[in-house]
Amino acid sequence: MPARPRPALRNRVEYLLASFVLLTLRRTPLAIANPLGHGYAKVLDTVLPRLRAAAMRNLEMALPEMNVDERKRTVDGVYRSIGRVLVSFARFPDIDAKSISDWICYDGFEHFEEARRRGRGVLFATGHLGNWELSAFAHALLCAPMHVVVRPLDNPLIDALVERRRALSGNRIIAKKDFARSILTALHRNEAVGILVDQNAGLDHGTFVDFFGIPACSGTSFARIAAHSGAAVLPGFAIWHESEQRYRLKFYPLLEMSGDVVEDTRRLQAVVERAVREHPEQWLWIHRRWKTRPPSESGRYA
Repeated sequence: MPARPRPALRNRVEYLLASFVLLTLRRTPLAIANPLGHGYAKVLDTVLPRLRAAAMRNLEMALPEMNVDERKRTVDGVYRSIGRVLVSFARFPDIDAKSISDWICYDGFEHFEEARRRGRGVLFATGHLGNWELSAFAHALLCAPMHVVVRPLDNPLIDALVERRRALSGNRIIAKKDFARSILTALHRNEAVGILVDQNAGLDHGTFVDFFGIPACSGTSFARIAAHSGAAVLPGFAIWHESEQRYRLKFYPLLEMSGDVVEDTRRLQAVVERAVREHPEQWLWIHRRWKTRPPSESGRYA
């Protein structure tokens, strides 16, 4: 059955709240905006306790060596990371080529140069680690605009607001519901396309590969497009460095694809897992990554 339309009043109220959050984080001095962003994230934690419950369950499954206190501290770090993402996103209209280095710098840019030299396009494999919004926004200012594949948000008013901000640095948005042809066209022009690869997929669009030693239903579209296009696959994540008080957009060595969709999907998830293990407090553990299960297996969440 088709999903019921969202009430217009709900969409409007949510939009006004989102606009208020972005406005306050943009207009206040950064010394105030940073703790304010953390405060907004803590409000999210309070009003939606199921998110923390999901994160604790995820950590229990993925990192069983952690005790309860360590899991709590990791989830606290996740909400601090969300606060930083909110602050930077709110200030996109004020960030330009002159000021972007105050927010982020490159690490491993030679891997991107190698990918571009191959001449068949660049597929950025990234995830909800660190600041995925700033990584694409910054790359357009530091190097060249790219294409970003996104899933439209449920609230169309907030979706339009978010898309406008994402495009401010020159990036082009590709809607996930109609993306294959647009991606292939961009890759044919030797352009870059960024895709989030760390989300739970449905049985009709995914395959089960290990993620932290647990079978996780993972989308196969990325691997299929890589095989069809011959594009270079470049893993990259924008990681917060406390000592520098800014992010590093770290590009990893190119990931060679085999052409086997299941094997290549496994390789992608393994790269994400290694990066998350390095910075567990910056990954979005509140997402129910292991929600989809094989038909013979019961659910892993209450």
